[in-house]
Amino acid sequence: MTETTERATLPGAELARVSATQLAQRIRERELSAVEALEAVIARIDERNPSLNALVYLAFDEARERAQAADAALAAGEALGPLHGVPTAIKDLFDFKPGWPATLGGIPALRDHVIDARGMWAERMEAAGAIVVGKTNSPVMGFRGTCDNPLFGPTRNPFDLTRNSGGSSGGAAAAVADGLLSFAEGTDAGGSIRIPAAWCNVYGFKQSFGRAPLAVRPNAFGGVSPFIFEGFVTRTVADAALALTALSGPDPRDPLSFAFHDDPIAAVRRSVRGMRIGYSPDMGGFPVDPAVAAVVDEAVQALAAAGAHVEPVEIRLPCDQRELSDLWSRLLTPLNLDALQGLEAAGYDLLGEHRDQLPPQYLRWMDEGLRATERDVARDQQLRTRVLEAIQAVFDDHDLLVTPTLGCLPVPNAEVAGETVGPSEIEGVAVDELIGWCLTYPINFTGHPAASVPAGLADGRYPVGMQIVGRLGADVDVLAASAALERVRPWAGAYALCDERALS
Repeated sequence: MTETTERATLPGAELARVSATQLAQRIRERELSAVEALEAVIARIDERNPSLNALVYLAFDEARERAQAADAALAAGEALGPLHGVPTAIKDLFDFKPGWPATLGGIPALRDHVIDARGMWAERMEAAGAIVVGKTNSPVMGFRGTCDNPLFGPTRNPFDLTRNSGGSSGGAAAAVADGLLSFAEGTDAGGSIRIPAAWCNVYGFKQSFGRAPLAVRPNAFGGVSPFIFEGFVTRTVADAALALTALSGPDPRDPLSFAFHDDPIAAVRRSVRGMRIGYSPDMGGFPVDPAVAAVVDEAVQALAAAGAHVEPVEIRLPCDQRELSDLWSRLLTPLNLDALQGLEAAGYDLLGEHRDQLPPQYLRWMDEGLRATERDVARDQQLRTRVLEAIQAVFDDHDLLVTPTLGCLPVPNAEVAGETVGPSEIEGVAVDELIGWCLTYPINFTGHPAASVPAGLADGRYPVGMQIVGRLGADVDVLAASAALERVRPWAGAYALCDERALS
């Protein structure tokens, strides 16, 4: 009997819900080949992505070549990476592969723009054996918490196609939730991993600042204001821990990347018994929809049932959440202006000739950034420091901080491509429609590790996320608590709603 007939090939529908950890193991053990795994992914993308709009660039021929090479490496007995043969995708924002288009979040003028470089995330995932099949959708320059742009349109939520997936890593989260991929890249400057994870019922992990390198150019220090991260959206905590081991570690291109001497994979098996958890239902002053609050209230008690000590905690933020969302926008503006200047040098004058292709909310902050003084920047960093002190005070007496991830449920997609935004008001309180409804961005001021964990479904259909924040450097505590919640309140069953959705 040949190897092919001995192997128990999984049907495509079953393979769609296999984790990256399991898939890598089955490929190593030759239960199926990398080529077979890839073809199953391609078939599901072909079938389901048109109605979802999660992936906006596909490189199947290149992926097939890499899958064939992966099978040949296995047959030759070569050393294999931890993600050998596992399909994944990068984000159409600030990650690149040579020859691939880079529209930076669906800017029409950049439709044919190519960056002949390989981003750090793609580089490390491919070194670990993963096979990149394409790029996922994101909003213009990643500068909002929804996923929509004028070139590709919105990514639809697999739990309700009339709703948005969240952003900015919305294509990644929707693809993983819908079973197109087992994991995908997310980037996070204000919650862009955790926001879509919350709305798509997937796990979104953002590591401590410095754990994984970020090669920002032309300013190698540009990823610190606010702290910017490359990370993951997955369906299981174990997959995030596995991928984190591949992404972690210093690189000379990032002078602010360091070695961490812990074990993320072992952390997934840890108990949370005895952990001290501070629970803030409003992150110190954010309005939260009662439907979201009810789901998170119930989920946090599951951590108590697992042995953790959970108690209310007060976060004394230095100002109103509306002022803080403006602070986030101002902090992120210089990095965007650097990128726009680089594009202008390459022949793309986005603030001039193609100004009409950029959202008005984005242009507002770019224009303000051009007028900002050094003293303005210094005052913003002082206010940011006070946010750090408020968050850090929680960890004087607690191991973890738990909050809702978002203040609202998934919003409807706009009728016009590129115009989907979040709510401007929650429970009668005005919030910034780009980011103010997200309880995530204060953690980008501080650099703490954080994750959004599926907490449950509101009204039996809309996913709700719970944010878990750890001490600086204590990524393993966040992973341990996330895995504990996954054990006592498993969320995999909710994906049946995605599998049963209409394909149009």
